[in-house]
Amino acid sequence: MTSPQWPAPPSPERRRLLKTGSLVLLIGAHQIAHGAGIVAVRIWPAEDYSRVTIESDQPLKTTHRLVVSPPRLAVDIEGLQLDATLRELVAKVRADDPNIAGIRVGQNSPSVVRLVIDLKQEIRPEVFTLTPVAAYRNRLVFDLYPAHPVDPLMALIAQRMREPGPASAPTAPVTAATAPLPPTAPAGDSLGDLIARQIERANAAVARAPAPPVTPAPPRAVARAAEAAGIERLIIVAIDPGHGGEDPGATGAAGTHEKDVVLQIALKLRDRIDGASVGGNPMRAFLTRDSDFFVALATRVQKARRVRADLFVSIHADAFIRPDANGASVFALSEHGASSTAARWLANKENEADRIGGVNTGDKDAGVQRALLDMSTTAQIRDSLKLGDAMLGHIGAISRLHKGSVERANFAVLRNPDVPSVLVETAFISNPQEEQRLRSAAYQNELADALASGIKKYFAANPPLARNRQV
Repeated sequence: MTSPQWPAPPSPERRRLLKTGSLVLLIGAHQIAHGAGIVAVRIWPAEDYSRVTIESDQPLKTTHRLVVSPPRLAVDIEGLQLDATLRELVAKVRADDPNIAGIRVGQNSPSVVRLVIDLKQEIRPEVFTLTPVAAYRNRLVFDLYPAHPVDPLMALIAQRMREPGPASAPTAPVTAATAPLPPTAPAGDSLGDLIARQIERANAAVARAPAPPVTPAPPRAVARAAEAAGIERLIIVAIDPGHGGEDPGATGAAGTHEKDVVLQIALKLRDRIDGASVGGNPMRAFLTRDSDFFVALATRVQKARRVRADLFVSIHADAFIRPDANGASVFALSEHGASSTAARWLANKENEADRIGGVNTGDKDAGVQRALLDMSTTAQIRDSLKLGDAMLGHIGAISRLHKGSVERANFAVLRNPDVPSVLVETAFISNPQEEQRLRSAAYQNELADALASGIKKYFAANPPLARNRQV
Protein backbone atom coordinates (compact mmCIF):
# COMPACT_ATOMS: atom_id res chain seq x y z
CA MET A 1 0.00 0.00 0.00
CA THR A 2 1.34 3.24 -1.01
CA SER A 3 1.72 5.76 1.79
CA PRO A 4 -0.18 9.06 1.38
CA GLN A 5 1.77 12.03 -0.08
CA TRP A 6 1.35 14.96 2.29
CA PRO A 7 2.10 18.38 0.90
CA ALA A 8 5.43 19.79 1.88
CA PRO A 9 5.39 22.59 4.51
CA PRO A 10 5.44 26.07 2.98
CA SER A 11 8.79 27.66 2.56
CA PRO A 12 9.70 30.83 4.53
CA GLU A 13 9.18 32.93 1.37
CA ARG A 14 5.71 31.44 0.78
CA ARG A 15 4.75 32.08 4.41
CA ARG A 16 5.82 35.74 4.05
CA LEU A 17 3.71 36.17 0.91
CA LEU A 18 0.67 34.59 2.56
CA LYS A 19 0.95 37.00 5.51
CA THR A 20 1.23 39.98 3.17
CA GLY A 21 -1.82 38.87 1.21
CA SER A 22 -3.85 38.48 4.38
CA LEU A 23 -2.84 41.98 5.48
CA VAL A 24 -3.92 43.46 2.15
CA LEU A 25 -7.29 41.72 2.43
CA LEU A 26 -7.77 43.05 5.96
CA ILE A 27 -6.91 46.61 4.89
CA GLY A 28 -9.28 46.35 1.95
CA ALA A 29 -12.12 45.14 4.15
CA HIS A 30 -11.50 48.03 6.57
CA GLN A 31 -11.64 50.59 3.77
CA ILE A 32 -14.81 49.13 2.37
CA ALA A 33 -16.44 49.19 5.80
CA HIS A 34 -15.51 52.78 6.54
CA GLY A 35 -15.70 54.36 3.05
CA ALA A 36 -13.78 57.46 2.14
CA GLY A 37 -11.27 59.06 4.48
CA ILE A 38 -11.12 62.82 5.10
CA VAL A 39 -7.69 64.31 4.44
CA ALA A 40 -8.34 67.97 5.37
CA VAL A 41 -11.10 70.58 5.76
CA ARG A 42 -10.77 74.29 5.00
CA ILE A 43 -12.92 77.45 5.08
CA TRP A 44 -12.10 80.58 3.04
CA PRO A 45 -14.31 83.53 4.09
CA ALA A 46 -14.64 86.66 1.91
CA GLU A 47 -17.14 89.36 0.99
CA ASP A 48 -17.35 87.95 -2.54
CA TYR A 49 -18.17 84.44 -1.32
CA SER A 50 -17.22 81.91 1.32
CA ARG A 51 -15.76 78.56 0.33
CA VAL A 52 -15.88 75.31 2.31
CA THR A 53 -13.58 72.54 1.09
CA ILE A 54 -13.55 68.90 2.17
CA GLU A 55 -10.55 66.98 0.84
CA SER A 56 -10.77 63.19 0.79
CA ASP A 57 -8.87 60.15 -0.43
CA GLN A 58 -11.87 59.08 -2.54
CA PRO A 59 -14.53 61.05 -4.46
CA LEU A 60 -17.52 62.00 -2.33
CA LYS A 61 -21.16 61.78 -3.39
CA THR A 62 -23.58 64.33 -1.97
CA THR A 63 -27.12 65.64 -2.03
CA HIS A 64 -27.94 69.12 -0.73
CA ARG A 65 -30.95 71.25 0.07
CA LEU A 66 -31.20 75.01 0.64
CA VAL A 67 -33.54 76.08 3.44
CA VAL A 68 -34.79 79.67 3.34
CA SER A 69 -35.88 80.33 6.94
CA PRO A 70 -33.70 80.36 8.87
CA PRO A 71 -31.18 80.34 5.99
CA ARG A 72 -29.07 77.20 5.94
CA LEU A 73 -27.61 74.64 3.57
CA ALA A 74 -28.13 70.96 4.47
CA VAL A 75 -25.73 68.49 2.82
CA ASP A 76 -25.75 64.69 3.05
CA ILE A 77 -22.40 63.05 2.25
CA GLU A 78 -22.67 59.36 1.40
CA GLY A 79 -20.21 56.59 2.22
CA LEU A 80 -18.62 58.50 5.07
CA GLN A 81 -18.00 58.02 8.77
CA LEU A 82 -17.84 61.10 10.98
CA ASP A 83 -14.28 61.54 12.22
CA ALA A 84 -12.17 64.08 14.10
CA THR A 85 -10.93 65.80 10.91
CA LEU A 86 -14.46 66.45 9.69
CA ARG A 87 -15.47 67.75 13.13
CA GLU A 88 -12.76 70.42 12.77
CA LEU A 89 -15.07 72.31 10.41
CA VAL A 90 -17.13 73.46 13.40
CA ALA A 91 -14.20 75.32 14.97
CA LYS A 92 -12.89 76.72 11.67
CA VAL A 93 -15.83 79.12 11.20
CA ARG A 94 -14.65 82.66 11.89
CA ALA A 95 -16.83 85.23 13.63
CA ASP A 96 -16.13 87.76 10.85
CA ASP A 97 -17.21 85.39 8.06
CA PRO A 98 -19.77 87.49 6.15
CA ASN A 99 -21.75 84.46 4.98
CA ILE A 100 -21.41 81.54 7.43
CA ALA A 101 -22.83 81.77 10.96
CA GLY A 102 -21.84 78.24 11.98
CA ILE A 103 -21.50 74.61 10.89
CA ARG A 104 -23.00 71.48 12.43
CA VAL A 105 -22.00 67.90 11.57
CA GLY A 106 -23.46 64.57 12.61
CA GLN A 107 -23.83 60.94 11.60
CA ASN A 108 -27.28 60.90 10.02
CA SER A 109 -27.17 57.16 9.21
CA PRO A 110 -24.50 54.43 9.36
CA SER A 111 -23.08 55.54 6.02
CA VAL A 112 -24.25 59.17 5.68
CA VAL A 113 -22.83 62.27 7.35
CA ARG A 114 -25.08 65.32 7.47
CA LEU A 115 -23.48 68.74 7.27
CA VAL A 116 -25.57 71.83 8.04
CA ILE A 117 -24.15 75.26 7.20
CA ASP A 118 -26.02 78.02 9.03
CA LEU A 119 -25.99 81.23 6.99
CA LYS A 120 -25.95 84.93 7.86
CA GLN A 121 -27.79 86.01 4.74
CA GLU A 122 -29.57 84.69 1.67
CA ILE A 123 -27.03 82.92 -0.50
CA ARG A 124 -26.69 81.27 -3.89
CA PRO A 125 -24.79 77.98 -3.35
CA GLU A 126 -22.60 76.14 -5.82
CA VAL A 127 -21.66 72.56 -4.87
CA PHE A 128 -19.16 70.68 -7.02
CA THR A 129 -16.26 68.22 -6.91
CA LEU A 130 -12.66 68.52 -8.09
CA THR A 131 -10.39 65.69 -9.17
CA PRO A 132 -6.83 65.40 -7.79
CA VAL A 133 -4.37 68.04 -9.00
CA ALA A 134 -0.97 69.20 -7.74
CA ALA A 135 -0.80 68.54 -3.98
CA TYR A 136 -4.57 68.15 -3.62
CA ARG A 137 -6.56 64.93 -3.63
CA ASN A 138 -10.30 64.75 -4.24
CA ARG A 139 -12.13 67.92 -3.17
CA LEU A 140 -15.77 68.56 -2.37
CA VAL A 141 -16.41 72.31 -2.61
CA PHE A 142 -19.25 74.53 -1.37
CA ASP A 143 -19.10 78.06 -2.76
CA LEU A 144 -21.60 80.31 -0.97
CA TYR A 145 -22.32 83.49 -2.93
CA PRO A 146 -24.49 86.31 -1.50
CA ALA A 147 -27.83 86.46 -3.29
CA HIS A 148 -27.51 90.28 -3.32
CA PRO A 149 -23.81 90.94 -3.91
CA VAL A 150 -21.98 94.18 -3.44
CA ASP A 151 -22.03 96.48 -6.46
CA PRO A 152 -18.32 97.35 -6.72
CA LEU A 153 -18.73 100.40 -8.93
CA MET A 154 -21.39 101.91 -6.66
CA ALA A 155 -19.11 101.28 -3.67
CA LEU A 156 -16.23 103.16 -5.36
CA ILE A 157 -18.53 106.07 -6.21
CA ALA A 158 -19.90 106.18 -2.68
CA GLN A 159 -16.35 106.17 -1.32
CA ARG A 160 -15.48 109.18 -3.47
CA MET A 161 -18.54 111.08 -2.31
CA ARG A 162 -17.89 110.39 1.38
CA GLU A 163 -14.14 110.90 1.33
CA PRO A 164 -12.97 113.58 -1.09
CA GLY A 165 -9.63 114.00 0.61
CA PRO A 166 -6.49 111.88 0.14
CA ALA A 167 -7.16 109.84 3.25
CA SER A 168 -9.56 106.98 2.83
CA ALA A 169 -11.14 104.45 5.16
CA PRO A 170 -13.00 101.21 4.52
CA THR A 171 -16.55 101.69 3.36
CA ALA A 172 -19.61 99.68 4.23
CA PRO A 173 -20.74 97.27 1.51
CA VAL A 174 -23.25 98.67 -0.95
CA THR A 175 -25.54 96.07 -2.46
CA ALA A 176 -27.28 96.24 -5.77
CA ALA A 177 -30.60 95.72 -4.01
CA THR A 178 -30.18 98.30 -1.23
CA ALA A 179 -27.93 101.20 -2.19
CA PRO A 180 -28.11 103.75 0.67
CA LEU A 181 -28.58 107.43 0.08
CA PRO A 182 -25.11 108.97 0.22
CA PRO A 183 -24.39 112.19 2.09
CA THR A 184 -24.20 115.49 0.32
CA ALA A 185 -21.25 115.63 -2.06
CA PRO A 186 -18.36 117.95 -1.12
CA ALA A 187 -18.14 121.39 -2.64
CA GLY A 188 -16.61 121.36 -6.06
CA ASP A 189 -17.26 117.65 -6.62
CA SER A 190 -19.36 117.87 -9.77
CA LEU A 191 -19.40 114.13 -10.33
CA GLY A 192 -20.60 113.60 -6.80
CA ASP A 193 -23.34 116.18 -7.24
CA LEU A 194 -24.58 114.45 -10.38
CA ILE A 195 -24.55 111.02 -8.77
CA ALA A 196 -26.31 112.31 -5.66
CA ARG A 197 -29.11 113.86 -7.75
CA GLN A 198 -29.55 110.63 -9.72
CA ILE A 199 -29.79 108.49 -6.61
CA GLU A 200 -32.06 110.96 -4.80
CA ARG A 201 -34.51 110.90 -7.72
CA ALA A 202 -34.42 107.10 -7.85
CA ASN A 203 -35.03 106.77 -4.11
CA ALA A 204 -37.87 109.30 -4.27
CA ALA A 205 -39.46 107.18 -6.97
CA VAL A 206 -39.16 104.14 -4.75
CA ALA A 207 -40.88 105.97 -1.88
CA ARG A 208 -43.76 107.03 -4.13
CA ALA A 209 -44.31 103.61 -5.67
CA PRO A 210 -42.87 100.85 -3.50
CA ALA A 211 -44.34 98.07 -5.66
CA PRO A 212 -42.79 97.22 -7.97
CA PRO A 213 -39.45 98.49 -6.58
CA VAL A 214 -37.49 100.98 -8.64
CA THR A 215 -33.78 100.25 -8.97
CA PRO A 216 -31.46 103.23 -8.44
CA ALA A 217 -29.91 104.68 -11.59
CA PRO A 218 -27.20 102.36 -12.90
CA PRO A 219 -23.73 103.68 -12.00
CA ARG A 220 -22.56 103.14 -15.58
CA ALA A 221 -25.28 105.45 -16.86
CA VAL A 222 -24.29 108.06 -14.31
CA ALA A 223 -20.64 107.77 -15.29
CA ARG A 224 -21.53 108.18 -18.99
CA ALA A 225 -23.53 111.27 -18.19
CA ALA A 226 -20.64 112.70 -16.24
CA GLU A 227 -18.23 112.07 -19.08
CA ALA A 228 -20.58 113.59 -21.64
CA ALA A 229 -20.84 116.74 -19.52
CA GLY A 230 -17.06 116.98 -19.39
CA ILE A 231 -16.95 116.96 -15.58
CA GLU A 232 -14.86 115.12 -13.05
CA ARG A 233 -14.84 111.34 -13.24
CA LEU A 234 -13.13 108.57 -11.35
CA ILE A 235 -10.04 106.96 -12.86
CA ILE A 236 -10.29 103.32 -11.80
CA VAL A 237 -7.28 101.01 -11.60
CA ALA A 238 -8.02 97.31 -11.20
CA ILE A 239 -5.32 95.64 -9.08
CA ASP A 240 -5.21 91.86 -9.30
CA PRO A 241 -3.19 90.01 -6.60
CA GLY A 242 -2.46 86.63 -8.20
CA HIS A 243 -3.54 83.25 -6.83
CA GLY A 244 -5.28 83.04 -3.42
CA GLY A 245 -7.26 80.59 -1.34
CA GLU A 246 -6.75 77.01 -2.49
CA ASP A 247 -4.07 78.21 -4.93
CA PRO A 248 -0.91 79.33 -3.05
CA GLY A 249 1.05 80.10 -6.21
CA ALA A 250 4.80 79.56 -6.00
CA THR A 251 6.44 78.84 -2.65
CA GLY A 252 9.94 79.96 -1.68
CA ALA A 253 12.57 77.94 0.16
CA ALA A 254 11.65 79.69 3.43
CA GLY A 255 7.99 78.75 2.99
CA THR A 256 6.77 82.12 1.65
CA HIS A 257 3.61 81.76 -0.43
CA GLU A 258 3.27 83.90 -3.53
CA LYS A 259 -0.40 84.58 -2.79
CA ASP A 260 0.49 86.26 0.52
CA VAL A 261 3.26 88.64 -0.60
CA VAL A 262 1.45 89.81 -3.74
CA LEU A 263 -1.65 90.61 -1.67
CA GLN A 264 0.47 92.72 0.69
CA ILE A 265 1.96 94.60 -2.27
CA ALA A 266 -1.48 95.07 -3.82
CA LEU A 267 -2.90 96.54 -0.59
CA LYS A 268 -0.01 99.01 -0.42
CA LEU A 269 -0.51 99.95 -4.07
CA ARG A 270 -4.20 100.51 -3.37
CA ASP A 271 -3.32 103.05 -0.67
CA ARG A 272 -1.17 104.99 -3.13
CA ILE A 273 -3.74 104.93 -5.94
CA ASP A 274 -6.56 106.09 -3.64
CA GLY A 275 -4.53 109.11 -2.60
CA ALA A 276 -3.62 110.21 -6.13
CA SER A 277 -5.17 112.10 -9.02
CA VAL A 278 -4.36 112.66 -12.68
CA GLY A 279 -5.29 115.86 -14.50
CA GLY A 280 -7.51 116.88 -11.62
CA ASN A 281 -9.45 113.59 -11.72
CA PRO A 282 -9.30 111.41 -8.60
CA MET A 283 -8.00 107.84 -8.85
CA ARG A 284 -9.48 104.83 -7.09
CA ALA A 285 -8.16 101.29 -6.86
CA PHE A 286 -10.33 98.19 -7.14
CA LEU A 287 -8.89 94.87 -5.93
CA THR A 288 -10.05 91.62 -7.51
CA ARG A 289 -9.40 90.11 -4.08
CA ASP A 290 -8.65 91.91 -0.85
CA SER A 291 -8.11 88.82 1.30
CA ASP A 292 -7.09 85.18 0.98
CA PHE A 293 -9.64 83.57 -1.35
CA PHE A 294 -9.61 82.02 -4.81
CA VAL A 295 -10.71 83.99 -7.89
CA ALA A 296 -10.93 82.29 -11.29
CA LEU A 297 -8.88 83.85 -14.11
CA ALA A 298 -11.92 84.80 -16.19
CA THR A 299 -13.66 86.24 -13.13
CA ARG A 300 -10.69 88.56 -12.52
CA VAL A 301 -11.19 89.98 -16.01
CA GLN A 302 -14.94 90.18 -15.53
CA LYS A 303 -14.53 92.09 -12.26
CA ALA A 304 -12.36 94.72 -13.94
CA ARG A 305 -14.99 95.17 -16.63
CA ARG A 306 -17.81 95.53 -14.09
CA VAL A 307 -16.16 98.58 -12.53
CA ARG A 308 -15.24 99.95 -15.98
CA ALA A 309 -11.55 99.96 -15.04
CA ASP A 310 -9.12 102.15 -16.96
CA LEU A 311 -6.20 99.81 -16.28
CA PHE A 312 -5.67 96.22 -15.11
CA VAL A 313 -2.49 95.31 -13.21
CA SER A 314 -1.95 91.69 -12.15
CA ILE A 315 0.75 91.22 -9.49
CA HIS A 316 2.77 88.00 -9.13
CA ALA A 317 6.09 86.66 -7.87
CA ASP A 318 8.09 84.61 -10.36
CA ALA A 319 9.57 81.15 -9.81
CA PHE A 320 11.96 78.91 -11.70
CA ILE A 321 13.60 75.53 -11.26
CA ARG A 322 16.99 77.22 -10.69
CA PRO A 323 17.36 79.29 -7.50
CA ASP A 324 19.74 81.81 -9.12
CA ALA A 325 17.11 83.22 -11.52
CA ASN A 326 16.38 86.80 -10.47
CA GLY A 327 14.89 90.15 -11.41
CA ALA A 328 11.49 91.72 -11.98
CA SER A 329 9.53 91.51 -15.25
CA VAL A 330 6.49 93.10 -16.87
CA PHE A 331 4.35 91.19 -19.39
CA ALA A 332 1.71 92.18 -21.92
CA LEU A 333 -0.54 89.88 -23.88
CA SER A 334 0.67 88.17 -27.02
CA GLU A 335 -1.96 87.03 -29.50
CA HIS A 336 0.56 84.72 -31.09
CA GLY A 337 3.83 83.32 -29.77
CA ALA A 338 5.61 84.30 -26.57
CA SER A 339 8.59 86.65 -26.69
CA SER A 340 10.80 83.99 -25.12
CA THR A 341 10.76 80.36 -24.06
CA ALA A 342 10.76 81.44 -20.42
CA ALA A 343 7.76 83.71 -21.03
CA ARG A 344 5.83 80.85 -22.63
CA TRP A 345 6.70 78.52 -19.73
CA LEU A 346 5.59 81.13 -17.19
CA ALA A 347 2.29 81.81 -18.98
CA ASN A 348 1.50 78.10 -19.11
CA LYS A 349 2.23 77.81 -15.39
CA GLU A 350 0.08 80.81 -14.41
CA ASN A 351 -2.78 79.64 -16.63
CA GLU A 352 -2.94 76.46 -14.53
CA ALA A 353 -4.21 78.50 -11.57
CA ASP A 354 -7.85 77.61 -12.24
CA ARG A 355 -7.19 73.88 -11.94
CA ILE A 356 -5.29 74.26 -8.67
CA GLY A 357 -7.53 76.92 -7.16
CA GLY A 358 -10.65 74.95 -8.02
CA VAL A 359 -12.87 76.55 -10.65
CA ASN A 360 -16.39 75.24 -11.06
CA THR A 361 -16.35 74.03 -14.66
CA GLY A 362 -20.06 73.33 -14.49
CA ASP A 363 -20.92 76.98 -13.86
CA LYS A 364 -23.34 78.16 -16.57
CA ASP A 365 -21.52 81.52 -16.67
CA ALA A 366 -18.16 79.94 -17.29
CA GLY A 367 -18.66 79.86 -21.08
CA VAL A 368 -19.49 83.56 -21.11
CA GLN A 369 -16.45 84.35 -19.02
CA ARG A 370 -14.19 82.31 -21.27
CA ALA A 371 -15.57 84.10 -24.33
CA LEU A 372 -14.45 87.42 -22.86
CA LEU A 373 -10.90 86.17 -22.80
CA ASP A 374 -10.80 85.80 -26.58
CA MET A 375 -11.83 89.37 -27.45
CA SER A 376 -8.60 91.29 -26.90
CA THR A 377 -7.76 93.85 -29.55
CA THR A 378 -4.61 95.19 -31.14
CA ALA A 379 -5.29 98.62 -29.61
CA GLN A 380 -5.56 97.12 -26.12
CA ILE A 381 -2.22 95.34 -26.55
CA ARG A 382 -0.57 98.54 -27.84
CA ASP A 383 -1.75 100.49 -24.78
CA SER A 384 -0.64 97.63 -22.52
CA LEU A 385 2.90 97.87 -23.90
CA LYS A 386 2.93 101.61 -23.16
CA LEU A 387 1.81 100.94 -19.58
CA GLY A 388 4.44 98.21 -19.19
CA ASP A 389 7.22 100.52 -20.44
CA ALA A 390 6.19 103.21 -17.95
CA MET A 391 6.27 100.70 -15.08
CA LEU A 392 9.60 99.15 -16.05
CA GLY A 393 11.31 102.52 -15.89
CA HIS A 394 10.35 102.95 -12.25
CA ILE A 395 10.79 99.31 -11.20
CA GLY A 396 14.31 99.35 -12.65
CA ALA A 397 15.23 102.19 -10.28
CA ILE A 398 14.68 99.97 -7.22
CA SER A 399 15.32 96.45 -8.46
CA ARG A 400 17.21 94.45 -11.02
CA LEU A 401 15.15 93.73 -14.12
CA HIS A 402 15.00 90.22 -15.51
CA LYS A 403 14.40 91.74 -18.94
CA GLY A 404 14.81 95.39 -19.85
CA SER A 405 11.75 95.48 -22.09
CA VAL A 406 8.12 94.40 -21.79
CA GLU A 407 7.79 90.70 -22.57
CA ARG A 408 4.86 89.10 -24.36
CA ALA A 409 2.99 85.88 -23.60
CA ASN A 410 -0.53 84.46 -23.76
CA PHE A 411 -1.60 84.99 -20.13
CA ALA A 412 -5.30 84.24 -19.73
CA VAL A 413 -5.73 87.00 -17.15
CA LEU A 414 -4.51 89.61 -19.67
CA ARG A 415 -7.10 88.74 -22.30
CA ASN A 416 -9.27 91.79 -21.64
CA PRO A 417 -10.92 93.30 -24.72
CA ASP A 418 -11.04 96.97 -23.72
CA VAL A 419 -8.64 97.57 -20.81
CA PRO A 420 -4.83 98.01 -21.05
CA SER A 421 -3.54 95.07 -19.00
CA VAL A 422 -0.13 94.02 -17.69
CA LEU A 423 1.21 91.28 -15.45
CA VAL A 424 4.06 92.26 -13.10
CA GLU A 425 6.44 89.62 -11.78
CA THR A 426 7.83 91.49 -8.78
CA ALA A 427 10.81 89.18 -8.17
CA PHE A 428 11.76 85.49 -8.12
CA ILE A 429 10.34 83.95 -4.97
CA SER A 430 12.37 80.84 -5.84
CA ASN A 431 15.57 82.90 -5.30
CA PRO A 432 16.36 82.91 -1.53
CA GLN A 433 17.69 86.50 -1.58
CA GLU A 434 14.71 87.83 -3.52
CA GLU A 435 12.30 85.81 -1.36
CA GLN A 436 13.72 87.63 1.66
CA ARG A 437 13.23 91.00 -0.08
CA LEU A 438 9.64 90.14 -0.99
CA ARG A 439 8.94 89.48 2.68
CA SER A 440 10.33 92.90 3.63
CA ALA A 441 7.80 95.69 4.23
CA ALA A 442 10.40 98.21 3.03
CA TYR A 443 10.77 96.50 -0.35
CA GLN A 444 7.01 96.05 -0.67
CA ASN A 445 6.62 99.80 -0.15
CA GLU A 446 9.27 100.53 -2.76
CA LEU A 447 7.49 98.28 -5.25
CA ALA A 448 4.14 99.92 -4.54
CA ASP A 449 5.71 103.36 -5.05
CA ALA A 450 7.29 102.25 -8.35
CA LEU A 451 4.07 100.73 -9.70
CA ALA A 452 2.02 103.79 -8.70
CA SER A 453 4.56 106.11 -10.35
CA GLY A 454 4.45 104.03 -13.54
CA ILE A 455 0.66 104.17 -13.61
CA LYS A 456 0.62 107.95 -13.17
CA LYS A 457 3.27 108.35 -15.86
CA TYR A 458 1.14 106.31 -18.27
CA PHE A 459 -1.96 108.41 -17.58
CA ALA A 460 0.02 111.62 -17.96
CA ALA A 461 0.83 110.62 -21.55
CA ASN A 462 -2.49 108.83 -22.20
CA PRO A 463 -5.35 110.75 -20.54
CA PRO A 464 -8.21 108.38 -19.76
CA LEU A 465 -10.87 110.82 -20.96
CA ALA A 466 -9.42 110.55 -24.45
CA ARG A 467 -10.30 106.86 -24.61
CA ASN A 468 -13.69 105.50 -25.55
CA ARG A 469 -14.62 103.30 -22.60
CA GLN A 470 -16.95 100.55 -23.75
CA VAL A 471 -19.12 98.57 -21.38
